[in-house]
Amino acid sequence: MIVRSFRLSDYAVVKQLLADVFSQSCYNVTMDALGNQLSWDSEMVMVAEHRMSREVIGIIIGTIDNNNGYYYRIAVRADYRRQGVGKAMIESLKKRFLLREVNRIMVSVDVHNESIIPLYKSLGYTTNDFLPPNRLRIVAQ
Repeated sequence: MIVRSFRLSDYAVVKQLLADVFSQSCYNVTMDALGNQLSWDSEMVMVAEHRMSREVIGIIIGTIDNNNGYYYRIAVRADYRRQGVGKAMIESLKKRFLLREVNRIMVSVDVHNESIIPLYKSLGYTTNDFLPPNRLRIVAQ
């Protein structure tokens, strides 16, 4: 698996991945936020691709707001879950946050992604690191 920056050529596959993984309401909010983030700072959007087939198997959307880094959404194709794809994307985006010298790294959590909290906790994030996304500019404009 390779974790790399999002490319415009990934858009159709990512759009379908998000539609497959998320509920309709989560998909709609996420697509709006993805569009906003891509227009502001596309380096905070990364994809995981299968090393051999080069298929996109996951996406992570992050943002920097008020000099804090936020993990906004993560999605992994169903047939690649529990294989370290999510962790690899989180760690790759964390490196980008650290290169940008953010004050703090946090996880935006809402009703759509509460189930992912154990993954972040397994990586050392605590309750103090979780924040509702409604404060983020990519979501609330």
